[in-house]
Amino acid sequence: MVEDEESLVEVIEMNLKLEGYDVTVARNGSEALENARSSRFDICVLDIMLPEVDGFTVCKTLRSENNNIPILFLSAKSTSSDRIEGLKIGGDDYLTKPFNLEELLLRISNLHKRNRETSSEAKVMDSYEFGNNAVNFNTFEIETFEGNTHTLSKREIHLLKFLIDREGEVVSREEILDTIWGYDVYPSTRTIDNYILAFRKYFEANSKEPQYFQSIRGVGYKFVNRPNRAATS
Repeated sequence: MVEDEESLVEVIEMNLKLEGYDVTVARNGSEALENARSSRFDICVLDIMLPEVDGFTVCKTLRSENNNIPILFLSAKSTSSDRIEGLKIGGDDYLTKPFNLEELLLRISNLHKRNRETSSEAKVMDSYEFGNNAVNFNTFEIETFEGNTHTLSKREIHLLKFLIDREGEVVSREEILDTIWGYDVYPSTRTIDNYILAFRKYFEANSKEPQYFQSIRGVGYKFVNRPNRAATS
């Protein structure tokens, strides 16, 4: 729970604990981001008007870091444009203050249930192989077709997984920037091109005629996993 109003913290925290939840409280946006990066949580109840870093910024930052924790905005900002903005940037639900405590608890319960069902059904991809290349998304290690092992940076792994998750789809440079670099740190599109060039050096037998990491002129890139002929029957 991310909330700076102490009386509200006490009421919500007490009632959540009575419902059986373990609750961690952050009283500003910076603390919320630190907690989210260091621990795993099932739900985030997030105020918007916070000290240091506001709730919208917290949400955008988490989503840019591929943190998919369900977020319930709980805010005095009650206009339709505020609610739309909260949902547009990655919030899962939005409840305005003053609120009915029973409704808050019900919404949290529904989010928790939905998240557990989604997590149990989702196939978690810890590793991936294409051609004679292998990627371990947990350790950030790759093994290339030449048998060499390298450790990629966090951003390289995020970009690689993003492209692999969208296999066969064309993704624009703008979408890559928004998803991997986030809303407030925009490098030039040339930076993305350099990352792709690095992937080709690692994974392509002929980087000048890429098989896996293909350029779509004027748009962006596409990852294609074509099976090795030797492995087909």
